Amino acid sequence: MLTPKIVPIAVIVVFGVSILHVRAAEAPSANATVTKKPAVVGDTYPGLAWSSLTYARLADLPAGVLLKAEGLTLTEADVAGEIARVPREVQAQLKRHAFFMLENLATRQLLVALAKTETPRQKDTSSSDEEMIQKYLKGSIGNVEVTYAEVTKFYEENKDACGGAPLNQVRDSLKQLVLQQKQQDLMDERTRTLGQRMAIEVSAPWTKEQARMARDNPVDRARSSRRPSLVDFGSIGCVGCDMLAPILETLKKKYAGKANVLFIHVGREQALASRYGIQAIPTQVFYDRDGNEVFRHVGFWPQAELEKKLAQIGVR
Repeated sequence: MLTPKIVPIAVIVVFGVSILHVRAAEAPSANATVTKKPAVVGDTYPGLAWSSLTYARLADLPAGVLLKAEGLTLTEADVAGEIARVPREVQAQLKRHAFFMLENLATRQLLVALAKTETPRQKDTSSSDEEMIQKYLKGSIGNVEVTYAEVTKFYEENKDACGGAPLNQVRDSLKQLVLQQKQQDLMDERTRTLGQRMAIEVSAPWTKEQARMARDNPVDRARSSRRPSLVDFGSIGCVGCDMLAPILETLKKKYAGKANVLFIHVGREQALASRYGIQAIPTQVFYDRDGNEVFRHVGFWPQAELEKKLAQIGVR
């Protein structure tokens, strides 16, 4: 079942899927009239928001109020309550990522409200909030189709994960995987652009402070270094992770001064892993010199493939 990317504080260990993440922006035409737009989170603090608050406007809100939207108000007490619900050993981490917790809480509540408004339960009173969100998002993206070319491309990128089976033997299962990923990407984008379709405001001073704290970690420091980065999210004792460990050390030495190569232990950095949407390990995430994510791969990847991808983002 597809679900909106409301990330839990947990990591699932699976292997073998490559996902391309590309951010694109339309260039304004030469004759376009330039008007001052309201400051939004995604433009002011790149990388801080991951979902529904990307286009939230920064505003001066009443003391203690962190977010106001259509029919929704969230406060510092609401976020503190969410943090208090997780294991004690993770709470200190989450306090440094409180914006992530606010966005997680807001995303769920906004989507539930939209689902109730646009797809009422009618006679079905047994649907959970998650099921309602699922139905709403799937209904909002319409029919999604997968082409033979897309399946072939996915196969070529994941031959190792297919165990050497020829394409004609795995085509149907791969088609389903590609379809699910396309649906998920569209639902993620639908959620990410909520602030373009409804008025969402967040506290400007609180967000500024949260952005400062959220950058105080190895991943965000690497992303802001003006160098390409490879970040491997994994753990000790995971087979694929342990196989990657010596490779990462080799790459770190080989590309010293040219690229950042990091290992993040998801058991010790649960909040950071959740903020970056890590749901399987090992996961390798590639960032360009501007700190934009351009590619991620789940599972073990040989050194040659890692170096090929680094070369593609300008590392020589």
